[in-house]
Amino acid sequence: MNNGPKGTLLQIAELGVPLLREKSSIVEKIKSKEVQSLINNMVATVQEVDGVGIAAPQVHQSLRVFIIASHPSPRYPKAPRMRPFAVINPVILEESSEKEKGWEGCLSIPGIRGLVPRYTRLKIKYLTRAGKERELDLQGFLARIFQHEYDHLEGKVFIDRLDSTKDVITEKEYRRLFQKKRK
Repeated sequence: MNNGPKGTLLQIAELGVPLLREKSSIVEKIKSKEVQSLINNMVATVQEVDGVGIAAPQVHQSLRVFIIASHPSPRYPKAPRMRPFAVINPVILEESSEKEKGWEGCLSIPGIRGLVPRYTRLKIKYLTRAGKERELDLQGFLARIFQHEYDHLEGKVFIDRLDSTKDVITEKEYRRLFQKKRK
């Protein structure tokens, strides 16, 4: 573990670590030093690896907390830019009837991407790191990030959501195809 600018960089659990396949526990003491430190460290880690989200099980913690850190990148050039924020003890209140397939990768499954069907809109409820309850309507890419990270809290990974194993490609091939489309 290295020290990042605002936190300690955490080791990312990769597929095969049993914790990634377990349902996470409710966060009881949100304002505790341990939970606040975990959030800081998760933000530092997701920023260091240029990710758009990270869930506590991915850093070996069985807690219902994740970070949404959307920003444009080579993998997601149209992603909205926003400040990373913690989502604690989330609940999905409503899902749209429509789903859309989109390419996803995962820090816990390096080198692989999949074409994953996700709901296009969600209404969610969660607690902030200050312990305040919030409701949000999410759509598009932010709804996709939320569902991906929420799955981690439920012991699922994106490959569990694929319609077909034919919807899986390597990161290298994805980048080759993506660069070809941009030209």
